[in-house]
Amino acid sequence: MRRTSERRRLFRPGATAVAVLAGAGVAFAHTALAAAPALPALAAAPHGHSLPDPAASEPPPATAEAPQPVLPFNAKLTSDDIPVAGGGVRDGACSGALVAPQWIVTAGHCFHNLNDARIGGRPPYTMTVTVGRLKDSDPGGHTAEVVDVRQSPLNDLAVAKLSAPVDDITPVALADSRPAVGAELQFAGWGSHSATVLGPSDHLKRGRFKVSGIDRATLEALPVGTRTVDNGPCPEDSGGPFFVSADDLTGTLVAIVNTGPPCPQPGPETIARVDVVADWIRQQIG
Repeated sequence: MRRTSERRRLFRPGATAVAVLAGAGVAFAHTALAAAPALPALAAAPHGHSLPDPAASEPPPATAEAPQPVLPFNAKLTSDDIPVAGGGVRDGACSGALVAPQWIVTAGHCFHNLNDARIGGRPPYTMTVTVGRLKDSDPGGHTAEVVDVRQSPLNDLAVAKLSAPVDDITPVALADSRPAVGAELQFAGWGSHSATVLGPSDHLKRGRFKVSGIDRATLEALPVGTRTVDNGPCPEDSGGPFFVSADDLTGTLVAIVNTGPPCPQPGPETIARVDVVADWIRQQIG
């Protein structure tokens, strides 16, 4: 994490919160389903009458199904065993988007060595990816681990392969041309709600931005309206998608979060363009 007067790097690869190997990491909470109440006993039938068939007189029990999430392609990345120089481990988090049944796109710096250099292949720590939820407590969704990473040759972007495919969610499409200055994009991410108190959000953050500048491999984007910690990138939003969508279910990925001002201070986000590496992405995930 850089000083607040400098640009923000969103995965906090240099975080100083270090835990010893024994017992290190963040505990994952699980919500247990409450036990179903006991059904009342059937009363005896009046003399000369038989009891009605419950199956004929009562509707069948409802089947509990997870609701259709908004932006189901969004991905939350978390790890609690990232090695640090000198020994021990720390936690960290990123965001991303499903671009194929077994692949996500995220920021390249979410996968790094002890010197914070971007790396490919199987990461040296466990990175868990959750797709298809709006809140941690939502039912449904999919959870897998990253088993392979491919780093972009042009910008701070990577594709990561999941340990199991996600077959019931439509991946985002990849933009093939650069957006125009002034084009409006949506943002989504699972990052923190503070520039200093770190930890991923328990719900998906969303915001709106406009493209304010175009570079060879990156874009600059400014928020539409007042920026807050819940509608703009903060630490651990790295890799979060900037996209366009007509129905909040499908979309086209235009760019991903790289860095920006300390949230929620004003200033442009620097986001990695997808169109300049779209063919490369397709080669990796094909």
